[in-house]
Amino acid sequence: MAQDTDLELVLLADASGSIDQREIAFQRQGYAAAITDPDVLAAVANTAYGSIAVIYVEWAVNQAVVADWTLIDGPEAAAGFAATLTAKPRQAYGRNAIGAALVEALRLMDTNEFTGWRRVIDFSGDSVNSYTGPSIAEARAQVLAAGVTINALPILRPDDPGRAHGGLEARYEQMIIGGPGAFVVTAETRATFAEAVKRKLILEISGTLPARTVARR
Repeated sequence: MAQDTDLELVLLADASGSIDQREIAFQRQGYAAAITDPDVLAAVANTAYGSIAVIYVEWAVNQAVVADWTLIDGPEAAAGFAATLTAKPRQAYGRNAIGAALVEALRLMDTNEFTGWRRVIDFSGDSVNSYTGPSIAEARAQVLAAGVTINALPILRPDDPGRAHGGLEARYEQMIIGGPGAFVVTAETRATFAEAVKRKLILEISGTLPARTVARR
């Protein structure tokens, strides 16, 4: 029997060739810190059900579950999810397949043991290129038709403007996000990544999302 919860949340993190092993660890640590943060846990406690279901998936040419579906209903569950997230080896490699990643996120929602009042894909990455699998537009349309919201966290790289800096936020607005209250929160630098993730999670969990607004810190 499916378990009711306030939110089904897929954390869909970039593990493509542009992300090195150090950055993989940095991203995971940022999400682990955010999910265990007292402010995030307070947002969870204030939801209608007092819980959310979360999964962390890394995407590249393939998609790999790093921390499987977990009901976050307090500090203990959040700490367990964070420990799993930071302990696993890298499992996704290769070039970008954003469309395939979005479709897989939807499949993971459709086949889990939870029934969320809301369903959200939290997509992060440092580019909008997609080389294999379904197109972004096709996958996005499929996800939105299922009533799922897609939010995005573009990771800007001022040291490499040719790949991601300048225009990435606008392209994520145009090509990635969608659904009720969809928004973009930007990680301006490595130093602000964890804070951007925390802010994004609080907005998603609280459900008080600004409709198609780019939120910047």
